[in-house]
Amino acid sequence: MIERFFTRRAGGMLLRNTVVSTGVFAIGLGVLWLLVEFAGVDPVIATAISFLIANSIHYVFGRTWIFAGSDRKVSTGYLLFILNALVGLAVTVGLFWILTEYTAINYLVARVIVSVFAGLAVFVLNAAFNFKKV
Repeated sequence: MIERFFTRRAGGMLLRNTVVSTGVFAIGLGVLWLLVEFAGVDPVIATAISFLIANSIHYVFGRTWIFAGSDRKVSTGYLLFILNALVGLAVTVGLFWILTEYTAINYLVARVIVSVFAGLAVFVLNAAFNFKKV
C-alpha cells in the first residue's frame, strides 16, 4: 500500500491538498478573528466553529478537486473527513506539546513542523480510506 503514495498521481493529489489546506487555514483564521473580535464569541467556541467551517470548505474541494470522482456518499464522506481532521488535530496538539515541552524549538517553528506531519497524516487517511484514491 505504501508504494501507492509514491506515484505521480498521488503527488498531484498531495500538491492540490497542500494548496487547499493552506487556503482553508487562512480562511479559518479569518473566521476565528471575525467571530472573536466582531461577534464577541468565546475564543474556544469560535475555534470550534472556524474549524468546522474551514474543514467543510476543505471537504468540498477534496471531493471535487483533490480526490475527484469519489463513489462515497457525501454525508458519509463528510463525516469521515471531519473524523480524519480530528485525528489531525490530535496529532497537532500532541506533537506541538512534545516539541514545546521537551525541546528549545520556538513555538511558531514547532507549529509549522507539526503541521507538516498532521497534514500528511490526514492526507493519507483521506486518500486511502475516505476517498479511496490511493
